[in-house]
Amino acid sequence: MPTAREIRDLADDELAAHIATARRELFGLRFQHATGELENTAGLRAAKRDLARALTVARQRGLKIVPEPTLQP
Repeated sequence: MPTAREIRDLADDELAAHIATARRELFGLRFQHATGELENTAGLRAAKRDLARALTVARQRGLKIVPEPTLQP
């Protein structure tokens, strides 16, 4: 699972590809869960969060919002 910082570093076309991949992965996990084949349900939560991070970054770019840099310890 990439972090928000790693997602922000992606180019626009790479971000769009990442969103499409994350959506396909989430669909597959939901399908496995519905059929009872999914053993690790934590992957479902992680996939949702990954997609949400990517969509948030895409929305921020669309609104031209630049998040404030965080301090590194």
